[in-house]
Amino acid sequence: MSRYGNLNGGSGVYSYEIGSDRITITFSTNSIYEYTYESAGNNHIETMKSLAIKGKGLNGYINTYTKFKYSRKIS
Repeated sequence: MSRYGNLNGGSGVYSYEIGSDRITITFSTNSIYEYTYESAGNNHIETMKSLAIKGKGLNGYINTYTKFKYSRKIS
C-alpha cells in the first residue's frame, strides 16, 4: 500500500493500493475497503485513483460519491 499524501490535512484516508480495475483504501480507523469498476463504476474508480495519487480530495470524494459502493470490506 502507498501512504496517502493528505495534502489538505485531516483526511480519513491513510493509504491506498491501485489495481487495473480497482482501488483499495485503508482509512484512519484501520478499516480497509475495496472499490472496483463493477461496484462503483469505471469513472469513479479512475477519479479515485487520480485523487489518491495527488494526495488530495479522496476522502471527500468517497463520502460524496462512492461511500457505500465498495465491493467488499476487507477488515
